[in-house]
Amino acid sequence: MKIETQYTYEKMWAITNEAELLRIIEEEIGDADPKGALAYVKEAIKTGKTISVGSCKFREKK
Repeated sequence: MKIETQYTYEKMWAITNEAELLRIIEEEIGDADPKGALAYVKEAIKTGKTISVGSCKFREKK
């Protein structure tokens, strides 16, 4: 699964690797569980949804 990210101030979507995804999520939610949040994001975007975590949006690359 390839995941694209986009911050609210960006116009383009970027394909992001898993290590970077964890860093972004940790930055956005602080000390909460970033691995659990990433698992939720992966499950939710399988249905074609775009998920926001803080100021970053995630979607599956089709």
